Amino acid sequence: MPGDAPAVRVRAFAKINLTLRVVRVRADGYHELLTTFQSLALHDTLTFTVARGPFQIACDDPACPVDRTNLVWRAADEIWRAAGRRGEPSGVRARIEKCIPLAAGLGGGSSDAAASLRALPSLWGVELGDDRLRRIAAGLGADVPYFLQGGTALGVERGDVLFPLIDWPASWVVLLLPDFGVSTSDAYRWFDRQRANGTAAALRGNDLEAPVVARHPEIGELVEALRDSGASYGAMSGSGSAVFGLFGDRESAESAAGRLKDSTRRAFVTRTLTRAEHQRLARPV
Repeated sequence: MPGDAPAVRVRAFAKINLTLRVVRVRADGYHELLTTFQSLALHDTLTFTVARGPFQIACDDPACPVDRTNLVWRAADEIWRAAGRRGEPSGVRARIEKCIPLAAGLGGGSSDAAASLRALPSLWGVELGDDRLRRIAAGLGADVPYFLQGGTALGVERGDVLFPLIDWPASWVVLLLPDFGVSTSDAYRWFDRQRANGTAAALRGNDLEAPVVARHPEIGELVEALRDSGASYGAMSGSGSAVFGLFGDRESAESAAGRLKDSTRRAFVTRTLTRAEHQRLARPV
């Protein structure tokens, strides 16, 4: 970070979907959902630094896009325009330290976008109310509004209409990441195809799990391995490819992670966050 240039740092926390039901395909082409979100302590860290020149993004993960396709760039553009400024965003550089795996169903891109919405207004001198931020977030993506709230929440419609729930009991979480990702659009297309054929079936509370497992059997095997290792509950998160298992204590979670990781998959041990923890720890500094 150059010199003592003003900067804002903010954490962007991962999520899992404890449940995910696809209710129907809406007239606008989106899928109407009924899903239970849960925050995790695993997080990216974003640093926004005042600097001359156009808005830029740098990331320590070469697989992460740093152009306009990154939701952080789109969030910056929305805040810039909300501040009443013309042209392209400028005067700030963003650096993303990635810990949330890409294309894993853990919401890393959406969480980074929400973190940007929390951090950039102060650097560009604009005050936005909660309602305005939520509207901007919903325009960026269906999951983004959830990351402004965190904790345990029920998401309906596209997943962007949220109802806070009582916090899930504190749990340690093992995340298993195979060496491939799953495109969200592919997962929904596979689900639609199975439903049209009359073969769609929910597995462990996630309607997308069965069609994804049909193409990637390893995901189902990892869920079973977590359950066999003592997880009280296990499932695929979102559209995958990450799977998770919930454990009552850290020792059990770390033991399971140690047994199940190998050269073809990564294992992370993290924990759930309450809504209050998420809101405190996600506050820009």
